[in-house]
Amino acid sequence: MKISARNQLKGTVVDIKEGAVNGVVTIDVDGNKLVADITMDSIKNLGLEIGKEAYAVIKATSVMVAVD
Repeated sequence: MKISARNQLKGTVVDIKEGAVNGVVTIDVDGNKLVADITMDSIKNLGLEIGKEAYAVIKATSVMVAVD
């Protein structure tokens, strides 16, 4: 896989909530859950299913940081 985004986190799909147009995919990366809202077409084209390995690829112009 060649991609320009440097933040690539490999994990396992643990949940998929299907909607009419978009779906919500949850990926577990070392015990941390990352959630992505993507199109149902993308879910099907990528062959995503629970238990399958996948990458969370993050390319953002701004990232917010907070402390409690």
